[in-house]
Amino acid sequence: MREALIDAAFQLFLEHGFERTTVDDIVARAGVGRRSFFRYFPSKEDVVFPEHERCLTEMSAFLASSGDGEPLDVVCDAARLVMQMYAASPEFSVQRYRLTREVPSLRGYELSVVHRYERTLAHYLRQRYAGAPDGALRAEVQAAAVVAAHNNGLRTWLRDGGQGDAAKAVDQSLAFVRQTWGSADESTQGHAAPTPEDDVIVMVAPRNAPIWRVVQKIEKTLGED
Repeated sequence: MREALIDAAFQLFLEHGFERTTVDDIVARAGVGRRSFFRYFPSKEDVVFPEHERCLTEMSAFLASSGDGEPLDVVCDAARLVMQMYAASPEFSVQRYRLTREVPSLRGYELSVVHRYERTLAHYLRQRYAGAPDGALRAEVQAAAVVAAHNNGLRTWLRDGGQGDAAKAVDQSLAFVRQTWGSADESTQGHAAPTPEDDVIVMVAPRNAPIWRVVQKIEKTLGED
């Protein structure tokens, strides 16, 4: 019955538009009672995103059983669960993507769902980085970055009509996050400190500073060591 309601709803959304379709229209097309609709879906918007509650539950379970894996790798792998959900039904996912782009209320609903995924990842990271001076900040920023990168890759795939490899598109985006944050996380994993010859000095200079002034500042900085 749940699948029948989803199919009926999307048929009507495509025929008449989301706003003009009512719950009564959906149950009439599906051939079920109104009470049956609300047994499965709290609102009309929930029909558009039927699998997210299950995916959030799976993500939480995955994170809870992740053990001592590198935190950033774990949350990237957890985010891939969302991609796998979309890739399991490309045609439906593309229809939903196009519908969401057209209906402002659905975009708002989608943002609320994305926020819940981000909060789930951030909660896990805060636990893993507990005790680190910048643990809370790192958790928030990395969770936001993982979600943004995942969504970038997923939307690239959806804009292409669900053609090609969704996993490849998402993994390419997540690779950017891994490369950006990987070295920053090494301090939490018990790696040895860099040797003196690996030291890097970062210097900031005004954009319009003459080159001789930049060189002078570099020499002064090196001399202080």
